[in-house]
Amino acid sequence: MTNGKELLLGEPERVFRREESPVLRLNEEEANAAIDDTDALDDDHRMILNMGPSHPSTHGVLRLMLEMEGETILRSKPVIGYLHTGMEKTAEGLSYLQGATNVTRMDYAAPLFSELAFSLTVEKLLNIDVPPRATWIRMLMCELNRVSSHLLFQATNGMDLGAVSMMIYGWREREEVLRFFEKVTGLRMNHNYIRPGGVAADLPDGWREDVKKLLEIIPPRLEEYDILQTGQPIFRERLQGVGVMNPAEALALSATGPILRSTGYAWDLRRHMPYLAYDEVDFDVVVGTYGDCFDRFAIRLNEIRESLKIIEQILELMPEGDYRIQNKKVTPPPRARIDESMEALIHHFKIFTEGFHVPEGEVYVAVESPRGELGCYIVSDGGPNPYRMHIRGPSFVNLQTLPHLMEGGLIADGVAVISSVDPIMGEVDR
Repeated sequence: MTNGKELLLGEPERVFRREESPVLRLNEEEANAAIDDTDALDDDHRMILNMGPSHPSTHGVLRLMLEMEGETILRSKPVIGYLHTGMEKTAEGLSYLQGATNVTRMDYAAPLFSELAFSLTVEKLLNIDVPPRATWIRMLMCELNRVSSHLLFQATNGMDLGAVSMMIYGWREREEVLRFFEKVTGLRMNHNYIRPGGVAADLPDGWREDVKKLLEIIPPRLEEYDILQTGQPIFRERLQGVGVMNPAEALALSATGPILRSTGYAWDLRRHMPYLAYDEVDFDVVVGTYGDCFDRFAIRLNEIRESLKIIEQILELMPEGDYRIQNKKVTPPPRARIDESMEALIHHFKIFTEGFHVPEGEVYVAVESPRGELGCYIVSDGGPNPYRMHIRGPSFVNLQTLPHLMEGGLIADGVAVISSVDPIMGEVDR
């Protein structure tokens, strides 16, 4: 792998010089000059190839510059920025109450985790604790969101590798979870449900039966996934021994989530830095052995089972009580009170027009999203809006593992590697 030495290329004639680093360090102008330099291509039998940003296997708008020799990838470079939305800068113009509407659109496959990280950060700045029921509702919704996100991975990973039927099956099970989300939050995605102080609304009548139905439907389908994929020789050959990374390399590149755990390094924020009430439920941290694409696939499949185990416990332990903190300065009053109380009307008006003020300070809070450590860093100047906000998006950080995972593999292996990283570009460019 790399020894940390940077490869800096300026002149076109140096473009194809092979060095130890798997990272292709070229800007767009240099790459175009290299492509135009046909003599260099003829001499070395190498070429610069663009994969994406409008490629179906780059999961949205990821562009990869590949230095190829035949079908072998010698070096690569992820190029991002095609979906840039400026959400961190946008947050400075939004109140803390509006902030969840902004961050939920980053990781659109797991929006509740972005809402959770933002809300926990704001609550830490406010130095408030949400009611126990709100905590357990957040856990329930996030674990269901982890299930739906990993089901989406099973679908797209199968599609990328040619197991087209998996796209239908994974989508089918994910649809059941999204139907429950729509019943609870009113939306299938981008919910704005987890907010500073608690959640937007209590769970609806019949929610236990709905969750129990999910617990009945999904496990047998996971067994079918095992039969369809895990035991399939072609599927295993596409993944086993491809995109290998050891724990030291993963840690050096700040990889988290299934990528890090696939190397055998058992790091999960729910277990090692507990938040919400994860220290009160029993679950296993799933780890791999070889750090290859197959381990990353198997970890996500088994993490669905572990999340279902957590959800079963939440059903038994869910407490009664308020679903949001009863603090007039933070929480809007109930709709019925607005017609009865002038004070309630004033609080409602001020919260939704000006927002609530947050004490000065800076806080970083991280949660374990389906893709790894999702962190929210907020600096407050005492006003109703964040002075600065930064999101540590796991997809953004995990993308820098791609050159190391793809080095020496075939271009078909590159598709498997990208899929195994499971990047969400909304979280990368945010």
